[in-house]
Amino acid sequence: MGAVAALGLWAAGAADLPDRAFPRVVVATVVTAVGGSVELSGDAGVLAETHAGITVIPLSVTLAGTFAVATGFLRPLRRRAVAGVRELAGWAARIAVLWLAALVGLALGGRQTFTVDLGNGVLGALSGLFNASPTVGFTARVPLTVVFGLLWLAGVLVLALLVAPGAPLPARLLRSRTAVRPAAYAMVALLMACVAVGLVVALVAAATRGHPAETFALILLGLPNLTWLAFTIGLGATWNGRVDGPFGLPVPHLLDEVLRTPDVSTLNLSTLAGHDGRAWWLVVVDAVLLTAAAFLMAARSPAGARTWQHALRMAVALVLTVLMICLVGRVSAHYGLSLLGVGDVGGGLSGELLLRPRLWSALGLAVLWGLATGFLGALPARRVRRGGVVPSG
Repeated sequence: MGAVAALGLWAAGAADLPDRAFPRVVVATVVTAVGGSVELSGDAGVLAETHAGITVIPLSVTLAGTFAVATGFLRPLRRRAVAGVRELAGWAARIAVLWLAALVGLALGGRQTFTVDLGNGVLGALSGLFNASPTVGFTARVPLTVVFGLLWLAGVLVLALLVAPGAPLPARLLRSRTAVRPAAYAMVALLMACVAVGLVVALVAAATRGHPAETFALILLGLPNLTWLAFTIGLGATWNGRVDGPFGLPVPHLLDEVLRTPDVSTLNLSTLAGHDGRAWWLVVVDAVLLTAAAFLMAARSPAGARTWQHALRMAVALVLTVLMICLVGRVSAHYGLSLLGVGDVGGGLSGELLLRPRLWSALGLAVLWGLATGFLGALPARRVRRGGVVPSG
């Protein structure tokens, strides 16, 4: 995780930060990637006021950690069909102890303060006159980082047991895995397929349109943030967002154009297509990926499952997947400075970055897409040889 975060931040230009802050920024990025909390702070003396906050998860870093932890957890359990609850809990506890120590170390190391350069404008003159140079910094919150980091670890371990085809389960759960594991595996494959498609598009864009450093920064820090957002938009979901001031990511120009408005803007297929008609291809890509995921789920399920059962399981699995995307894909960042009642005079210091989903409509659309593609994907899967007994009629 540290390597992925460091390479991504280096590509984004963070290696040039003052006061040798780069390692601490890497640490703070890893903290946010596992659900930890980083608090922004500012100070400009008695004559000034600052306000800042940030909520974002760099999902590329999160994925790297997920695969590393899951692999380490499952490796001692490979080539096993059944494992007792006590044995699984024992391996999980060993990892949790090491992870707890790492979380504490990360939280203690994720802090830094910078001095803000106000330039030669009005704010710069006032700052020099009253000796009120503003500073901004970040501090990882140790208790919240530990709590959410352990919850993230627990989620990764449970997901690894549900998804990995050869992962052993307690004997009492063997029957339920025939319904849960194919759906969980299909959803993970769907999410990885979205990332793979986005990676190809990003590499092509870097080769043909320039700005390779910004593109690789996006790939190494937030490619899933962008591709999973596009996936939900292809389903018909709506997000609300805004980009104002210096905030922003090296996202496609189309997305920045839609979000950079005076007020909170609406981000969906209609608004994207209003700027570029190719946005409608998101629907086609989603239909293909979802049908393929439904086929994969049905092909890995016992032969006794009926078509309507596949459709229902696909709908439930897709709702949970879209819910996860909506929760981890939220972005909120703001920073403002006011000196003697004068704020952001020629300095471009204040800004806001906001992205949040309309949750219930997104989940409702996931139900419809899940039922439809679950039914369509199950039809060709009938010809695939699977375990179980084929029901008559």
